[in-house]
Amino acid sequence: MQIEGHTLSRHNERHFASHRKRWEALKSDIRNAEDIVKKLIEFQIAIPSWALGTGGTRFGRFSGGGEPRTLEEKIEDVGLLHQLNKSSGAISLHIPWDIPKDPKAIRILAAQHGLRFDAMNSNTFQDQKDQKHSYKFGSLQHVNKGVRDQAVEHNLEVIDYGKQLGSNSITVWLSDGSCFPGQLNFRKAFQHTLEGLQRIYNGLPDDWKIFVEYKAFEPNFYSMTVGDWGQSLLYVQKLGPKAFTLVDLGHHLPNANIEQIVSLLLMEGKLGGFHFNDSKYGDDDLTVGSINPYQLFLIFNELIEGMDARHMSHATDMGWMIDASHNVKDPLEDLIQSIEAIKIAYAQALVIDSDALVKAQQQNDVVLAQEVLQAAFRMDVRPLVAEARLRAGGVYQPLEFFRESKVREQLIATRGKKAIATGL
Repeated sequence: MQIEGHTLSRHNERHFASHRKRWEALKSDIRNAEDIVKKLIEFQIAIPSWALGTGGTRFGRFSGGGEPRTLEEKIEDVGLLHQLNKSSGAISLHIPWDIPKDPKAIRILAAQHGLRFDAMNSNTFQDQKDQKHSYKFGSLQHVNKGVRDQAVEHNLEVIDYGKQLGSNSITVWLSDGSCFPGQLNFRKAFQHTLEGLQRIYNGLPDDWKIFVEYKAFEPNFYSMTVGDWGQSLLYVQKLGPKAFTLVDLGHHLPNANIEQIVSLLLMEGKLGGFHFNDSKYGDDDLTVGSINPYQLFLIFNELIEGMDARHMSHATDMGWMIDASHNVKDPLEDLIQSIEAIKIAYAQALVIDSDALVKAQQQNDVVLAQEVLQAAFRMDVRPLVAEARLRAGGVYQPLEFFRESKVREQLIATRGKKAIATGL
């Protein structure tokens, strides 16, 4: 569905006076406010097609109704999000959950909603109907060459779909690993996986990238064949210049220093993308910023410092995407909250007094370094984020507007109470 422009305008006009007062007060405290607004407008976060329906666990799934039943409806939902926040200008597809039957028509529909296609995602962690070989014991790592060949062919098929849609990257996440000691040979599993990734790499168009994602556990709990950032880095260094590590914030063991991982991968020129979510215990797939917003801020501090050191564009030289499962929330409301949390953390990191921080570090002034960081983190930058959103043509309060306009009720009326999205 599309929101009429005059409806957006009425919402913004109602909040204009109070926002202007807060924005002018904040702007006077930030030396480079206009530059930050520009960067916030340019910064876009891709929405995964599988995040538009209610998630669940192996115990159950409780749909809220009005979920997108087709790829076309998923594009419409992302277009709606983008219309409200002007920060969701891309969609990331998962194959085979969302195979475009008519890629040309799908690409046109996305463009009509102001969307481009971000990284494509393959799936070798589930068996599909009429699939010749099973992935029960792995895909690229499998002892059976026929299984490995099948997994490679699937990834090459995903690349082909991406080429037709205008994407320029593929994310490969493997559930490969083992649940018990002795189940597989670690060295041979690595070698088989590297061989398969090399074949996929060789199938990339010249302007494409491949992101190798890692995960510490699940569905295998003794070993994962791409279990951490070091293993991913080994693969991508061996593959070549178009291969990069992808960091999912939930794919780490508790208390891992993700900020340091980010810094080192950037230093090596091998950090290619981000999957945003939050967690309390493991891969919890919770709303971004809902558990540890300070960690998110610290990660963005390292991202900005590392990208600036390499003269990288914040907006275009990294893949930014949400990857979460919305088990008990309205998926669109959850995504609105996540986008806001990401933009707030990014804005807070942009207002850090970097000169003062460097000086404190050079003088080993630990106390001052902490004060510099926390001064930025404790600053209420919401007026800054809202100003960028308004200038881009969005609404002042996306979540408030979503509820006041009864968007979910309208989607239920159109799609039905029992509509369930494809995917997990």
